[in-house]
Amino acid sequence: MDDFFKLHRDLPREGPGEPADVAWAVAQLSLPHRARIVDAGCGSGGDIAALLAAAPQAHVTALDQVPHFVAQVREAWKDDDRVTVLKADMATIANRYELIWCAGAVYFMGVETALRAWRKALLPQGAIAFSQACWFTQDRSEAAQTFWARENPQMTDEAGVNAQIAAAGYKVIGQRRLGDAAWEAYYTPLDARIAMLRAGADAALNAVLDEAEAEAACWRAHRDEFGYLLSVVAPQ
Repeated sequence: MDDFFKLHRDLPREGPGEPADVAWAVAQLSLPHRARIVDAGCGSGGDIAALLAAAPQAHVTALDQVPHFVAQVREAWKDDDRVTVLKADMATIANRYELIWCAGAVYFMGVETALRAWRKALLPQGAIAFSQACWFTQDRSEAAQTFWARENPQMTDEAGVNAQIAAAGYKVIGQRRLGDAAWEAYYTPLDARIAMLRAGADAALNAVLDEAEAEAACWRAHRDEFGYLLSVVAPQ
């Protein structure tokens, strides 16, 4: 785990995403002027600026369980009273919000489990926006299937994600696939970090770097087969 955080320390993002996706998701909703937003599983805080750009008068509560990420986000936003950073489990969101934003972290709980658990954390007319890895085609390469069998063996396609949303008692307000720019916003800084760490890396660190390099190569080679689906949903 230490080598994992050595690789990921201070990266701008912990997964694919870009400000345009945040802006699109917020635009699907009629948030109040001073909306309360929670960034569940915020990681290094890569979406906080975009959330505030899309809703400048909002207050964002950023949650993560990893102490390093919490410290990093607190330092970055310590002078902005629109942001509160908490070391907390996203599975038990304590307060209520107009928007729960969760970029790429729903898989830790599962879509249906997360949506059911978060229902009590939504204010009236509240909504959830989350991105989730899924298959885009039935014609899947062996390399992509092998990678995702290890990383997310329960991964389904878009129809499967929508079935999980419906089973949790939600309706879809809007959906779109994350584009290449969202993935490169994650992988390009990661590539640079891998190159920097290679010199002098021991066997354990090299194994972590190899795995991250293979992940990026898999997406670049097979991006038409899988990706992230961004869904904006609300209770039925």
